[in-house]
Amino acid sequence: MIRFAKAHAYGNDFLYVDRGDITGVNLPALAREMCERHTGLGADGLIVYGRTGAGATMELFNADGGRAEVSGNGVRALAAWLLLGDDRDGAAVTITTAAGPKRVTRAGVADSRPIFRTAMGLPVDVKKVAIDAAGESVDAVVMNFGNPQCILLGPQPTDERFHRLGAALEKHPFFPEATNVEFATVEGAGRIRIRIWERGVGPTTSSGTGSCASFVAAVQFGGASRDAVVIAPGGSQRVEWRDDSVYLTGWAEVLGEGEWFRALPR
Repeated sequence: MIRFAKAHAYGNDFLYVDRGDITGVNLPALAREMCERHTGLGADGLIVYGRTGAGATMELFNADGGRAEVSGNGVRALAAWLLLGDDRDGAAVTITTAAGPKRVTRAGVADSRPIFRTAMGLPVDVKKVAIDAAGESVDAVVMNFGNPQCILLGPQPTDERFHRLGAALEKHPFFPEATNVEFATVEGAGRIRIRIWERGVGPTTSSGTGSCASFVAAVQFGGASRDAVVIAPGGSQRVEWRDDSVYLTGWAEVLGEGEWFRALPR
């Protein structure tokens, strides 16, 4: 038996377990079992964390058991869990991830949910490429934003094209570690609309790193401003590109905690 917490940001949901409770556990198998929507607890990912003096360290496993470097929404929701009961504006934690440390600062309340501003770092290796996938050639913007990202700028896709291209691009040979995929539409200088195919998950309602990467692509190649709202199916987040970092602002909500009774995979 282990204790867990569940939290989400805009429907992008995560389960959290303390590293000290899972010594010797097969973590990819545990992620697959706990994240399963019908026979488990249901989540886009499992985050294993350990508290530190500054905040916490974390490891992220996607719903399919694969490791991921970072999740902007997962980091923010972990901050909401760590700061549960601390409603001071300016309260902050540093979350150490495989993509580096992320500083998360509480920045108010919206609809009874705490808002956080996270320093997400800067993009690396931003470039445009042509990729043949799922029967068509697409112009994509690719980059590393703590994790691999592939963004298609243009009109929002039909459901059929979203599923066909999302699945094909996620595991395309161009991306040796697979990739997250976003379809991004610049609706105005300060307004970007996205749809997300998350690596190891599939369609999801929101993505913090995906919002940041789509924003970067829209600024570099789509005429967007360096301070914009990114609208995903789950809701809107503010993204700012400063000299030191890209900053992501939005809410996160702790849903509850409980106990997992199934035998732990070894």
